[in-house]
Amino acid sequence: MVVRRATHAGSWYTNKGPVLSQQLDGWLADVPSSIIPVGTRSAQEGDVAVPTPNARAIIGPHAGYSYSGPAAAWAYKTADWANAKRVFLLFPSHHYYLSGAATTGCSEYATPIGDLTIDAALVKQIQKEWGLEVMDRGVDEDEHSSEMHLPYIYKMLSLKNTRFQADPTSVPLVPIMIGNTDARAEAHYGSLLAPYLSDSSNVFVISSDFCHWGSRFRYTYYQSPDGSSATSLKSNSKVASEYPIHESIAAVDKESMDAVESGSHKGFLKQLKDTGNTVCGRHPIGVFLAAVEHAEDLGEGQGRFKFVRYERSSLVEDISDSSVSYASAFAVL
Repeated sequence: MVVRRATHAGSWYTNKGPVLSQQLDGWLADVPSSIIPVGTRSAQEGDVAVPTPNARAIIGPHAGYSYSGPAAAWAYKTADWANAKRVFLLFPSHHYYLSGAATTGCSEYATPIGDLTIDAALVKQIQKEWGLEVMDRGVDEDEHSSEMHLPYIYKMLSLKNTRFQADPTSVPLVPIMIGNTDARAEAHYGSLLAPYLSDSSNVFVISSDFCHWGSRFRYTYYQSPDGSSATSLKSNSKVASEYPIHESIAAVDKESMDAVESGSHKGFLKQLKDTGNTVCGRHPIGVFLAAVEHAEDLGEGQGRFKFVRYERSSLVEDISDSSVSYASAFAVL
């Protein structure tokens, strides 16, 4: 048995199981029972109930829990976990280069509050049918964008699923790392993922932070208040006090969120190309959007994400500052 160790526990989040469990419970408890969406499209449709029936897909951040733990709770709390029998986890690669996709060679993923079992049979099947690489354990354990979701997945299954409470191995995980894919590859993987969307027992978690702004990220995009012009700020650039940098960041993120909410794979890619927005989970999001477009059996309006939370790690006022944005969303399937 090969176990993926919780290598970021003790640094990115606590390695003490009872403390972690209590933190997750607290963040989830802070999510209200009714939420006003923050996306332009979804906000027009009114409040959403928490949890939302048949909300089987979420987008959530993956930074250290002191930064994004509370924001992630909004995605997890809106999801419908009651009938979950399998969880797909789509995440980007931050350290290992691949132009396609990969899955795990491990049989379990450890967390400080309990271990998640890998759906070995399905992982082996899709590895062969999709032509996926198999990550070695070092690559698997280096990637934080998958690990930061594991405690939340375990927590939600233990809270919402009596089957999982009796036997944690009964709700297995299917982890898929999406590499530096182009539009054609995302459409291809999306077409392969699409058949799994119609199964009401499948839940999908897409891991992504949004804008990474600052010179250390090589992204200093600043657009005018009306969005008619934009520039990359330099060390000597002057910014109008009435429209600080963090408002420009929020505006660009809002455009990306609106593009996701539109459900258009091409539209999302175009928005990223136009602004260069540094959405690190762009490829997993792109694959899922493509999957929804391929899932012809989904009814009209299904598979459309609604963003329910948006935060930034700091409010950037000066070119020397930096920030990372965290957005949480759900989709009914």
